[in-house]
Order: sequence, then structure tokens, then C-alpha cells
Amino acid sequence: MNWQLFGESFVTLFVIMDPLGTVPIFLGLTASFSPAQRSRAARQAVIVAFGVIVAFAVFGQRILDYLHISLPSLQAAGGLLLLLIALELLTGKGDEPTSTVGVNVAMVPLGTPLLAGPGAIVATMVFVQQSEGVRDWAAIALGVVTVHITLWLAMRFAGVVHRLLGDSGVLLVTRVAGLLLSAIAVQLVADAVRAFVVGTA
Repeated sequence: MNWQLFGESFVTLFVIMDPLGTVPIFLGLTASFSPAQRSRAARQAVIVAFGVIVAFAVFGQRILDYLHISLPSLQAAGGLLLLLIALELLTGKGDEPTSTVGVNVAMVPLGTPLLAGPGAIVATMVFVQQSEGVRDWAAIALGVVTVHITLWLAMRFAGVVHRLLGDSGVLLVTRVAGLLLSAIAVQLVADAVRAFVVGTA
């Protein structure tokens, strides 16, 4: 097991998918739900997000080959995309999704795009592209599974988490997550530029 890669994939996806920051949105979308319905919604949202992430992890390479997109291009695009998400977390200007009549909120907008959004998809694809062998694949898979378990726990016990942290605590965690995510985004862009330079040298 490549524990360093596991740590990198877990931290990156944890920051992007932001379990604690999801809590107030989840509570708002499920305000009229019973405890049983809220628990079911948390489970469904995680299953949907996991399915989307796995689909892009497995078929991402084929999509890149078909569109003739290089890994450095994907890294640069992913870095810029993550930077936009980080700025939203830091400034609090991200649009919070609202519940829509007739739509299962566990699937849309919770499962996607709130949890399995563009940032998480791109980050997972980049990790898969950089992996070498079964050890790396296992590390990435474990990281993805662990993050989704954390997401489920955060939403399953959303009421308790929100009461413990309070609005100020959740806001603080969101800002710190934005700072970490911005650093990850800059690193992705820097690695992409370095790969471009080496490739053309």
C-alpha cells in the first residue's frame, strides 16, 4: 500500500468535498425530513457521489485518449478549477443549492454536483493518471472510500456536528479548507507547467 498516495488522495478529496461544510447545506435541504428520511438521504447522496467518482476514475483515461487530452493539460485545468472552488470557500460566495420540488435532493444537488462535483472528478482523474501499479490503485481506492465514509458520517450525524461546532465553527472550517485547497490548486498548476517545460525541452 502506498500510504503517501493514500494520504494525498484522502486529504485532497476531503478538502474538495468538504464534509463539515456540507453539514449546514444538508440540514437546510432536509429540514422537513424525518430522522429516518434524513438518514436515507445521507446514504443515497454518498452512493450517488461514489458512483460518479468511480465512473470517472475507471473510464477517465479512455475519455482523455479519445479527446487527445494530455495529463499536464488535465492538471492545469483541474488546478484552475480547484482554485475557483477555493476562492468560493474563502470568500463565502459559493451558491448554495436549494431544494427543488419533485427532485430527490439526495441525488441532485447533494450527490452531484455538491459532493461529486467537477473539482472532485478532476482530482480523482489526475491521481489515477499518475498511479503506477496495483499499490497506487489500492491507495487511491482506499482514499476515495474513506472520504465517502467520512461524508456519510458527517451527514448522518449532521445535527450533532452542527450543534458542536456552531455556525462560527463550520464557517472557520470552511475557510481553512479553502486555504488548503488553494495551495493544492497552485501545486497542480505548477506541476503542469513543469511537465510542459520538460516535454518541450
